[in-house]
Amino acid sequence: METQQIILLVINIIGGVAVICSYIFGIRAQSGGANALWGGVPENIRPLYGVSMILSALGYFAFLYFVLFQLVPDEVQIAGRFGFSLFCAIFLVMLIPSAIWMPLTNVYVGSPSTILWIGVRTVLALVGLASIALVWALASLQTGGTGISYWLAVVGSGYFAFHTAILDAIIWAALFKRP
Repeated sequence: METQQIILLVINIIGGVAVICSYIFGIRAQSGGANALWGGVPENIRPLYGVSMILSALGYFAFLYFVLFQLVPDEVQIAGRFGFSLFCAIFLVMLIPSAIWMPLTNVYVGSPSTILWIGVRTVLALVGLASIALVWALASLQTGGTGISYWLAVVGSGYFAFHTAILDAIIWAALFKRP
């Protein structure tokens, strides 16, 4: 594994732990538990979100595997302009706001304000936009873009982007009832 891949792996380990811990502590800290974080999202569509979260996680592992183990960092060319380090930037923009979302939403639920709502919407938008950037980066690869692992990465990143940009940043936010 090359240095850039190790950096990306560390970003994912630290970022992944931060996201998981933020969810564990966030759900435990909320007096209404996870239900308070659903806001006005109808109960009948919550299971669809659950299935989508699982599919998104599988997609995440597919594109992470491809980027970490199938690409040669020094050979990566994205759209003829960018190298492997673009993946590090994209993952940082996905993971940091993802780790902030749950605590920020908890603060908002406990003490609603316009500025907190804008913050919640902003972190969701950042994750969605970074996810779309990842799809673009994978689709724009000029090296290493062949084989089943590549196509699983593209499809997985596409679904992950759908979940984060559409289901989370747009639909959840529209259905969440602001006090």
